[in-house]
Amino acid sequence: LEKHPQNKLFHSCREVRPELFSGEPKSQSSDRAMDLGLAEDHFSRPVGSFVASDIEQLKQAIEECKRLILELPEHSERQKDTVVKLIHLRLKLQELKDPEEDEPNLRILLEHRFSKEKSKSVKQTCDKCSTIIWGLIQTWYTCTGCYYRCHSKCMNLITKPCVRSKVSHQSEYELSICPEVGLDKQDYRCTECRSPVSLRGVPSEARQCDYTGQYYCSSCHWNDTAIIPARVIHNWEFEPKKVCRSSMRYLALMISRPVLKLKEINPLLFNFVEELVEIRKLRQDILLMKPYFITCKEAMEARLLLQLQDRQHFVENDDMYSLQDLIDISSGRLSCSLTEIHTTFAKHIKLDCERCQAKGFVCELCKEGDILFPFDSHTSVCQDCSAVFHRDCYYDNSTTCPRCARMTERKQEEVEL
Repeated sequence: LEKHPQNKLFHSCREVRPELFSGEPKSQSSDRAMDLGLAEDHFSRPVGSFVASDIEQLKQAIEECKRLILELPEHSERQKDTVVKLIHLRLKLQELKDPEEDEPNLRILLEHRFSKEKSKSVKQTCDKCSTIIWGLIQTWYTCTGCYYRCHSKCMNLITKPCVRSKVSHQSEYELSICPEVGLDKQDYRCTECRSPVSLRGVPSEARQCDYTGQYYCSSCHWNDTAIIPARVIHNWEFEPKKVCRSSMRYLALMISRPVLKLKEINPLLFNFVEELVEIRKLRQDILLMKPYFITCKEAMEARLLLQLQDRQHFVENDDMYSLQDLIDISSGRLSCSLTEIHTTFAKHIKLDCERCQAKGFVCELCKEGDILFPFDSHTSVCQDCSAVFHRDCYYDNSTTCPRCARMTERKQEEVEL
C-alpha cells in the first residue's frame, strides 16, 4: 500500500489530525470523518488520475459527516463547521466524477457552434442530461446560434441539430393548430430521441407539443410555454401553450422574422381586428413617405428611417408581419410607437423641410386648398401617375385624371414629331 502512489492520499488523511473542537472528546468515527474532510490532500489533486478507491473514501467521509451533523447540537458552531466541510467534500466528489480538462473555446457539432462559457452561475440546466450545470467546477458550452446549453461531457451524446439552421433553410411556421397525428403513429416513441413514451408515464411520460402536435419524452419536453402562431392567425389567441424544447427555440428565433402574409393566410382577420386595419394604414402612409426621405439630404443626415430599424420590413412592404408584430398589436404597444413615428415623419415633410414641401401637390380638379401629400387622410392618389387630389374632388370627377391626360397628349406629340 505504501508503494502505490494513489494511497498517499489515504495515509495523509490518517496522519493529519487537526483538533477542530479542542477540549472535547471525539469518537473514532468522528475523528475519521473530520480527518477526511479537513485533510488538504482532498483539495489538491495529486499527480495522476483518481481511482475508484479515492471516490469511495470521499463517499464514506460524506456519510460520516452527515451522521455527525445529526448528532451535534443544533445551530452549534461545531455543526456549522461540519456542514461547511460536507459541502467541500461534495464539491470535490463532483469534481472527481467530472474532471476538468483543457477544453477548446469553440466546438462545432451538428451545425451547432458551441462557445465555452466562463460564467460561474449555477442556475443553468444542461439541455442533454437535464441536470444542473455547476459552473464552479464543471466545463459547459452554449451554442451561439440556438443557445443550446450542455456539459462538456454531454457534447458527444448530442443528437439534435442546431435549430438556427432550420430557421435559415425553412423560414416558415406550421399554420395548422396542433396537428396531432397520434401516439400510435409515432410507435409510442419520442419524436426526437425515439425513447419509449406512454400516456401513463411508464417508462416516460408522453408530453404533447402544441406547436408540432407530436409527443415527446420528458427530456425533450420540459413543459416550456410559447405563443403559437397558428392560434394567433386563426383565432387571435395569445395564450402561451406547452411546447417542446426544439419548438421553443425555433419560435424564439422566428419571432421577429416577417414571414406572415396575413391577407393570403387569413384575410378575414382584418374584418374582426380593428387594430390591424389601423396598423396597415400607418404602414401604407410610411411607404408613401419613404421616397421623400431617400431624396432629402436633411432626412438622410437625421437618419429618420432608422427609427424603424427594428422593423425593417415596415419600410419595404405593408403586408408582411412577424409574430412579434402581432403580439405588439394585441398589446397596443405597436400602435402607440408607430403613430409617434408617423407623426415625426409627417412633421418633417409638411413643416420642417422646404425641399419636401416643394414636392407636394395641388389639386388640379378644384385648384384650391393647401398643398397635398399622398399620405394625407383626405386625399386620393391616381394609380397611374401618382398625382394627388382631394378625395371628394377625385370621386366626383367623371373625366380622366388631368395629369394622365397631359402625359398622353405629350406622348402623341412626340410620336408625330
